[in-house]
Amino acid sequence: MLSLQKILTLLSTSLLLIFLTSCGMTGRVNKKGSIPAGKGETIETGVASWYGPNFHGKLTANGETYDMNGLTAAHRTLPFNTVLRVENQDNGQSVVVRINDRGPFAKNRIIDLSKGAAQKIDMLGPGTANVKLVLLEGDLENSRTTNLKVATYTVQLGSYQTERDALNHAQKIRNARIEEIKLDGETIYRVYYGIYTDKDKAKNKRNELRRNGFDCFVKQIQND
Repeated sequence: MLSLQKILTLLSTSLLLIFLTSCGMTGRVNKKGSIPAGKGETIETGVASWYGPNFHGKLTANGETYDMNGLTAAHRTLPFNTVLRVENQDNGQSVVVRINDRGPFAKNRIIDLSKGAAQKIDMLGPGTANVKLVLLEGDLENSRTTNLKVATYTVQLGSYQTERDALNHAQKIRNARIEEIKLDGETIYRVYYGIYTDKDKAKNKRNELRRNGFDCFVKQIQND
């Protein structure tokens, strides 16, 4: 029979575990450490760079006009309009940015900040900084990307209003697939071929499909 002291100890331990779980103290990052399960969590650490005058006024990947003095950033895979807090681990300063572009394309960089954002965390001079990315707005729980650092590509063969039309087209291309997409409150059906982490391989497949008479193009699989 358990003594009163042991019963109280077991009860205290159980209550503590329940408290920690409810407060989110247990790890919710997946085994790869890439995709978080909730807001307020660190999703990546690494080196940030910045870009400015050469791109000012040009279109970003989501179709906006790039304002180098704004508080935006480019990331390889995060959904457009994801909001992050970028913390400069070298000096403790931080800035909140919104993702509206794709990049960086240099190796060993995880994010490209606008000039305005880089200025906020005092990294204009050095050009780079060791940073931590904290998710503030954006849902990655159902992410289509399993590694934030690696962009993935596919070949799009068509987009249809009805599933039947998509099926009719997909049946013409062996191993083509159909994905149901929600767009502006409507459901559309897109026909895709392949998933690639090497963009050149995706382009080669696109060229092969075009030679066979299929109109298609390479697109990045968006993490949304």
